[in-house]
Amino acid sequence: MDTRGQLCVGIDPHARLLTDWGLPDDPGGLERFTMTVVDALAEHTAVFKPQSAFFERFGSRGVAVLEKAVARARAAGALVLMDAKRGDIGSTMAAYAATYLDKDSPLFCDAVTVSPYLGFESLRPALDAAAVSGAGVFVLALTSNPEGAQVQRATAAGGRSVAQVMLDAIAAENEGVRPLGSVGAVVGATLGEVGADLAVNGPLLAPGVGAQGATPADLPAVFGAALPNVLPSVSRDVLRHGPDAGALLKSVRDYVDHVRAVMTGTGESRGITGR
Repeated sequence: MDTRGQLCVGIDPHARLLTDWGLPDDPGGLERFTMTVVDALAEHTAVFKPQSAFFERFGSRGVAVLEKAVARARAAGALVLMDAKRGDIGSTMAAYAATYLDKDSPLFCDAVTVSPYLGFESLRPALDAAAVSGAGVFVLALTSNPEGAQVQRATAAGGRSVAQVMLDAIAAENEGVRPLGSVGAVVGATLGEVGADLAVNGPLLAPGVGAQGATPADLPAVFGAALPNVLPSVSRDVLRHGPDAGALLKSVRDYVDHVRAVMTGTGESRGITGR
């Protein structure tokens, strides 16, 4: 991020975007879309976040495209954060961890999103695998979807919210690690006042910028003192500029500039609005 800018670009090849790009909604269209994005941005973007579901829907041919995209992006120096939101127990969680966090896996990534709502300790196989491979794990904490509050803002034993219980567990995993631990939290950029302590000594993935309505200017109000550790994520508001590679790159550079201005307090985030 120091070199390429504080921004994560989601790769979400859903059917509407493929149509908007003039591509068929099939594995061939998926590959053209994905590789256009990767080839246009991989040498300039700090982090890619492919949404696994949009590849899995095409079966083995879609997963093959995902494998190719992950390898090509990492070869160009970009980090890959797999948005898989896996969560299970025991040997099943260990299998998910092996899929994304074992260096011998064709889908090995720099980090993966996981769901802790079978209990934080259910994530232990992923946490351990990430530690071995030098990768990271992003734990769902306060998501931007309205339904999330039903679970995440519920009161747990002791009076803390469930989300705060998860955030505190993340902080415990990262305790004493410098400059930051490798266990991050997912906190939606659209939330406004989060009502939680975000001092987890780890990175904070902030989806919701762009099409979901948040802008870089909203980030300080959501994250407060934790702002320096935030990785804003934008998907459709960049991807809509394809298939023109130059337009994709310009959109990313505009976002990087506006995020930098907000993060450093050197100017306002102008010209970027939620869509």
